[in-house]
Amino acid sequence: MSGVAGSTLFTELFDFKRNKAAESKSYLRQPPALINDGTEGSFNIGRGLVAKASNEPRLRCTEFDSTGNVTLVNGEFKKSELIAKYGLLPRDLRKIDSSTLPHILVRPRAILINLLHLRVLIKADRVLVFDAYGSTDSYMQSLFVYDLEGKLQQKQGQTAGALPYEFRALEAVLISVTSGLEEEFNGVRDPVVSVLRALEEDIDRDKLRHLLIYSKKLGTFEQKARLVRDAIDDLLEADDDLAAMYLTENSKGVRREEHEHQEVEMLLESYHKVCDEIVQASGNLVTGIRNTEEVVKAILDANRNSLMLLDLKFSIGTLGLATGTLFSALYGMNLKNFIEESDLGFGAVSVTCFAITIVVCVYGLAKLRKLQRVRMWGESGVGGASMVSLPTRGGALASHRPNWRADTVEPVWGSLPGEGRVERIKRIKDNAAAAAARSATLKGANVPPTSSGEATKQSESS
Repeated sequence: MSGVAGSTLFTELFDFKRNKAAESKSYLRQPPALINDGTEGSFNIGRGLVAKASNEPRLRCTEFDSTGNVTLVNGEFKKSELIAKYGLLPRDLRKIDSSTLPHILVRPRAILINLLHLRVLIKADRVLVFDAYGSTDSYMQSLFVYDLEGKLQQKQGQTAGALPYEFRALEAVLISVTSGLEEEFNGVRDPVVSVLRALEEDIDRDKLRHLLIYSKKLGTFEQKARLVRDAIDDLLEADDDLAAMYLTENSKGVRREEHEHQEVEMLLESYHKVCDEIVQASGNLVTGIRNTEEVVKAILDANRNSLMLLDLKFSIGTLGLATGTLFSALYGMNLKNFIEESDLGFGAVSVTCFAITIVVCVYGLAKLRKLQRVRMWGESGVGGASMVSLPTRGGALASHRPNWRADTVEPVWGSLPGEGRVERIKRIKDNAAAAAARSATLKGANVPPTSSGEATKQSESS
């Protein structure tokens, strides 16, 4: 009995452990409970917004107050903060970030400028200089910040010629842009001029390669300067934008008419003229490069033609020698002929070979020389035999030739062959004076005078 009871207890304990193990495995295999779909969607949206806000790009800028003092250096702002603080639009900041096209945007409470290395936001009482590409240590931007600080700190009185705060900032921007263009143009112009002068003396492969490199740089600079000039030109053509640039008056509630913008128009026109001069100078330099390239191409073509003519001359000489040696090859065969025993056979054959060689060479060179003469009037030239006359006064044609290149240019009516314009005028005056003298003489002798045309014909026949 005790054995049966022990085995039963052991079986129950084994079944209990096996059930516990199965329950633990099923618990581990069961995935964690998920929250409902609505809660999960809201959680994901919120997490995405937080991540987007944390990853929002920031713009670094330097801020100037109304007195010209720097209030913030390399401060970082989110785009949303700038939009809310300065009343901008998202597309305005996209244009600030872009570096493709220069532009000047006028908004009701701000002026956005993107010109070359400068991205500036001008308000009625503050200026923000953006540093979108981390170029805070650049030389040109450092000079601009120093110049802008000096411009804004100038004490402008309430006189007729005083510039408001926004125009002083705008002038500082334009000065920096034009100075940068002039400095860059001087850096490109000097090597281009030196290469062009060197090419006038000698055409070298290295010089041509340098000219290609500098021409690309000059073309890029010309396009950049042209875009800056066009940006200022577009602003000058918009009267409403020019009137809206008076931010100080707009902040005080003073509105200007569209045609009342003389101050800012004169300011922009002065710097537009500077940019236009730079564009014209760079355009002239590009034209000089193009002309030099055309001259170099013409010289290279002439040299190539000279080499081709030299090759043709050698070919003609080779043809003459081959023609002359043909007879010597014929007589060099081991066959009997009728002059083997003649004492003059060798000399006669040799003279004949040399004569044939000379004739072929002379004829070929003459043909080549004739082909070298490039004429606009065909092979006969102006004074050739295949000339036709222009229509006479009666309208009749002397002859007709379909090949216009063979037609000659006859002198104008009333001119003699080979007579120039000055000689013709002098001859006509002399004939008129002679006709007048003859008319006076005949009038004194009571003889009816002849016409000037008849007098001219008589003088020509005489």
